[in-house]
Parts: sequence; C-alpha cells; structure tokens
Amino acid sequence: MARVESPLRERAEAPKQGDEGAPEAWLVFDADVAAAMADLRAGDDALVLTWLDRADRSVLTVRPRSDPSRPETGVFSTRSPDRPNPIGLHRVRVLEVDGLRVRVGDLEAIDGTPVVDVKRVLERPGDR
Repeated sequence: MARVESPLRERAEAPKQGDEGAPEAWLVFDADVAAAMADLRAGDDALVLTWLDRADRSVLTVRPRSDPSRPETGVFSTRSPDRPNPIGLHRVRVLEVDGLRVRVGDLEAIDGTPVVDVKRVLERPGDR
C-alpha cells in the first residue's frame, strides 16, 4: 500500500515519540490506492498505522523508555516498537500532498517502514 521515506535510517536515530524531534517524512503510496488518498489535504491531522517490520516480536515486557531505573512493564502498556504484533500508531500532520506522495511531520518511523493504513483525525463536535 505505502512505505515511509525518511531520513531516519536506523532505529537508534529515531526519537521515542514523533513530537520529540522526528523529521518530516514522506508516505509513498502505490498507484492502486490513489483513490483512497484523494481527500487528504495539507493541514489535516492523521493517524498512520505502520508495520514495524524490524521489531522483535518475542518481547513481552520492557523498561519504559529503555530506562533501567523503571520497572519491567508489559508492552501493551507502553509504546515500545517491540511487541508480539508490531503495529505502529503515529499521529502526524499532513504538510503536503504531491501525487502519490504525502509529506508529514512528526513521524518517528524509519525509512522503508510499511504503511498499513491512514485515518484522518475527525473533529469532535464543539472542537471548533
């Protein structure tokens, strides 16, 4: 469906969360899903679901933020990329749409990460 193009090449380069210094990146879609992205616009907030293809799927507990002073915690209570079903969830801002490419801000996924889905964030009544 799509892949991430990012200057982040190695997992160690990626911030823990997108709002902690993640660079702008591109979501590059396959032509067969062009109609699905037709209404994405610059300024939209979106949830990007990725397949964290380099994750360790055997990990069940982690020390949050890799901090040895923190207690072991089950991965379902953390944002660790290492987990049995490594689906990444990223809230991004759409900065530009250029054909089959969507430039986004605050995406901590590394280059080549597969994109599973994109969902525009919906406004709640009264948010405006």
